[in-house]
Amino acid sequence: MKTANIITLIRIALVPVFIAAWYFLPWYAAFTVFVVASVTDKLDGYIARHYDQVTNFGKFVDPLADKLLITSALLLFVKSGTVGTVYAILIIAREFIVTSLRVVAMSDGRVLAASVSGKIKMVVQCVVLAALLIEPLFGAVGSVGSVAVFGAVTVNDLLVILMTAVTLWSGIEYLVRNRDVINSF
Repeated sequence: MKTANIITLIRIALVPVFIAAWYFLPWYAAFTVFVVASVTDKLDGYIARHYDQVTNFGKFVDPLADKLLITSALLLFVKSGTVGTVYAILIIAREFIVTSLRVVAMSDGRVLAASVSGKIKMVVQCVVLAALLIEPLFGAVGSVGSVAVFGAVTVNDLLVILMTAVTLWSGIEYLVRNRDVINSF
């Protein structure tokens, strides 16, 4: 198995570790696992491209690993009340739609690689979710994330809105770019 694919599988294995850290360890343990898992996304992509290890397996499993990590974090944040259910549903729905499109394309022997907007989306999601994870750090020096900026809208709210907007934008761009797959239904 290629090194890039092994790193992707490590990211998948880190998802239950992240969830366990969320429930059973201090906040900074969950933050650390999440950041390490997020960094593996960039690392496996770099290795795959730099060392000519791009595979169909990696093109499919890498985005799946991203979705598992992001969805897990979103669900935990919904449970804690940090992320609104509607935002999480919109983000997760986008992920299901794009994954479904990839599966349909694969059934026709076509592999749809991640787009630039999808890569930007992943970076924004990782940064926003990591920022939400470190909010307990700010609790000790004054809660930054819960400070109201526009009326009742907080910094955390703005970050979640940004993440949702970028996610939806990348999903729409992906669907438009791959409309030929949709039209083949």
